[in-house]
Amino acid sequence: MKRTPSGAKAIVPSHYEGVVNLITANYDRLSDGYQQVARFFTQNPNIIALESINSIAAKTKVHPSTLVRFAQNLGYSGFKELQAVFQTRLATAAPGFRERVSVLDAEISRNASDGDLGFLRNMVVRDIAALQGLLESVGEEKLHRTAELCASAGCIFVAGQLRSEPIAELMRYLMTMLQRKVILMDSAGGLAQEVAMTMGKGDVLIAIAFRHYAKEVVAIAEQAVKESVPIVAITDSQLSPLAKGAEVLFTVPEDEYTFSRSLAAPMCLVQTIATATAAKLHPKNAKDVRIPSVTEIARDKSARFAVSPRSRK
Repeated sequence: MKRTPSGAKAIVPSHYEGVVNLITANYDRLSDGYQQVARFFTQNPNIIALESINSIAAKTKVHPSTLVRFAQNLGYSGFKELQAVFQTRLATAAPGFRERVSVLDAEISRNASDGDLGFLRNMVVRDIAALQGLLESVGEEKLHRTAELCASAGCIFVAGQLRSEPIAELMRYLMTMLQRKVILMDSAGGLAQEVAMTMGKGDVLIAIAFRHYAKEVVAIAEQAVKESVPIVAITDSQLSPLAKGAEVLFTVPEDEYTFSRSLAAPMCLVQTIATATAAKLHPKNAKDVRIPSVTEIARDKSARFAVSPRSRK
């Protein structure tokens, strides 16, 4: 347990954001085992809040005593005191969340043996929880700044590989529909890092990576930092290698899906960023702006975006 020079217990954060900042600040000095625990804590806050120490230890693949020592290493009396902070986050940020999770868990349990349709129901209820978490975690300021960067950038570079590639593809598609200059740095041809070297002043990089972070995407982000290119990072926690150099950081915690982790929340976030960018490009009709289709652009090549009929009245 950490103590001050007078022998008193050190003051530790009593709110979730403070705990995450504390973990992030101490992450580099932690042992490999504690870093594994730290990543799980920041990526799965709901599990930490709602499940037993034995269940969390099993999912983290460590002994329960390791979780106790991890909490004490941060300055807490033990695991229970640290867990209480995560529980306060749910009570503060999402009233009724525990009841909602219980309902979702009950729904999953009821449908677990319903064959292939049960898999669909399982995925849907988990996606609902993920989208609710996204709504509660993303703030106006981050969306506003991201829209500013995308609307004013000379070129929008997008990097996302492995499971993040579909998210990057959607971002490229939507920004292209807004007639923004976009370069998708995929792995085809093995030139992604060489393309990254063309980034410069006035550009922006949208980097997307979740555990286990694609090395090439991390390298591209590091190149952007060297060139002072602003980074919008879409990742899973503040401990992500993308977080350190990001001007705007979106963290989308992932649930432990049995086979394929859902893309519902990050896909929704990308669509929101594109819509916010469209609104930034045409502020007079911000409430009615929508992203045009390929057909609409072919019909009117001068259109940078489309505005709904209601806004034309």
